[in-house]
Amino acid sequence: MKVIDLINKSDRTLFSFELLPPLRGHNINSIYRTIDPLLEFKPSFINVTYHQEEVVYKKHENGLLEKKTVRKRPGTVAISAAIKYKYPDVEVVPHIICGGFTKEETEYALIDFHYLGIDNILALRGDAPKNQRTFTPEKNGHAYANTLVAQITDMNRGKYLDDELQNTFSTNFCVGVAGYPEKHIESPNLAYDMKYLKAKIDAGAEYIITQMFFDNRKYFDFVEGCRKEGITVPIIPGLKPICTAREINVLPQIFNIDIPDELVKKVMGCKNNEEAFKVGIEWGIKQSEELIKFGVPVVHYFSVGISENIRQIAKSVF
Repeated sequence: MKVIDLINKSDRTLFSFELLPPLRGHNINSIYRTIDPLLEFKPSFINVTYHQEEVVYKKHENGLLEKKTVRKRPGTVAISAAIKYKYPDVEVVPHIICGGFTKEETEYALIDFHYLGIDNILALRGDAPKNQRTFTPEKNGHAYANTLVAQITDMNRGKYLDDELQNTFSTNFCVGVAGYPEKHIESPNLAYDMKYLKAKIDAGAEYIITQMFFDNRKYFDFVEGCRKEGITVPIIPGLKPICTAREINVLPQIFNIDIPDELVKKVMGCKNNEEAFKVGIEWGIKQSEELIKFGVPVVHYFSVGISENIRQIAKSVF
């Protein structure tokens, strides 16, 4: 079932979460160990992220550079299929990103997802690899998420890249996109970012999942701004519980977010990461309860390979 249909038919706030594929060398059991403890809360859908491979360039004595992959995660298509058929009552939402894909490769991936019976996609531009300062699209790839959404929308209409392609079929994907309550790190301001978000909706996206935030007022203001911009689709808040004391400093640098002073003081007062982990759960419960009271369609959690904190939060609020 499509995510938008799950939202529209529900009279309560739904529960969902996002998975990070394991590094190369690990197997699917690490994914199952994250999912299994959360099944009791009846997740409506599970997102599966996609990350570009990380490469370095090794210089040889002759001056030539050798491109070497130093970190690679298993394919999102395979993981999504494994989840779909092990947990048939839960929808799977694979991520499709612009980075690392040509338009043709994107089309192939979408054909595979359609073949597997997967009806939902989260379309993202994706971040620049760690060894690059700015995002650079592949040759004949998408530079922005709105054109990626447009390609998926075209396939839903039976339109493929090659107009002469025979035996084509119309796909039936429900497309979600990302939104940034505190603006995307590359945007000059929130107003500009909002106009770009509107372009993704106009291209065919049916709902939004936000970047993490730790102050619910940021989400409330973001929703209000979206509505003023004419964005009427459901806006799903994304939450990531603090896991370690170090994240207080690291997360703002990576995701361009603010940490409320109250939360900073609580974490800074912790003696170790075990205490910080508990503070993250308490803050996550507080955020979730307020968001559910506000009437959000779904509360979506970023697991980053850890589910115990999400399990404790869900046990308290769902």
